[in-house]
Amino acid sequence: MKILVCINSVPDTTSKINFTADKSAFDKTGIQWVINPLDEFALSKAVKLQESQGATVTVVNVGDATTEPVIRKALAIGANDAIRVNTEAKDSFSVAKEIATVAQNGNYDLILCGKESIDYNGGSVPGMVAQLLNQPFINACVGLDVNGEEISAIREIEGGKETVSVKLPLVIAGQKGLVDEKELIIPNMRGIMSARTKTLNVVEPTNSDVKVDSISFESVPARAAVKMVSPDNLDELVRLLHEEAKVI
Repeated sequence: MKILVCINSVPDTTSKINFTADKSAFDKTGIQWVINPLDEFALSKAVKLQESQGATVTVVNVGDATTEPVIRKALAIGANDAIRVNTEAKDSFSVAKEIATVAQNGNYDLILCGKESIDYNGGSVPGMVAQLLNQPFINACVGLDVNGEEISAIREIEGGKETVSVKLPLVIAGQKGLVDEKELIIPNMRGIMSARTKTLNVVEPTNSDVKVDSISFESVPARAAVKMVSPDNLDELVRLLHEEAKVI
């Protein structure tokens, strides 16, 4: 079995987010970059299938050379090799087109993605990849078992969970629960050393069709100062909720 895992390089959740002076772009100065957390669930699941099914795992990233440290971490986690499409990720469609091209050229049996990335939270790339490849698609996947050419997957739906059975090849968008959090693989020294010798292929983009262009960015307004109200002063609490918070 050949597995392709799509990974995105995103700002660490503790990073302070700023924009350029003209609000036209994200300011990358001083940002620590990590593997998108939902992609880590997908990658950890792929490595477990590597161990149980004898699968080969390739990671793919659409990005410039600055994403390579994140790709190397994915290799240290256990991927066999990696592909970087040498172009800046500009919108969901162009990224999906590049991933679909890599998938077609590599003839992969299973494509694993995180359901969404934590930077823009678009959640559209996995479905687009499946459509471009004309393959079945399972979204919000929280459980996955492989039995030969058949996949049994559990996905979250409104009010519960659904178990589906699908034949390979297919695209899966995973989330928290695809593996247990304690099963997320943390690179050890052996993995980090071996990652240095694993193949990282850089390929040029085949598509320049960008559908969406960001016009401007705006920061979330700062939270107002907290006002403390004595538990004995209910009249003042009601007044503040009515006149200032305007929630009653």
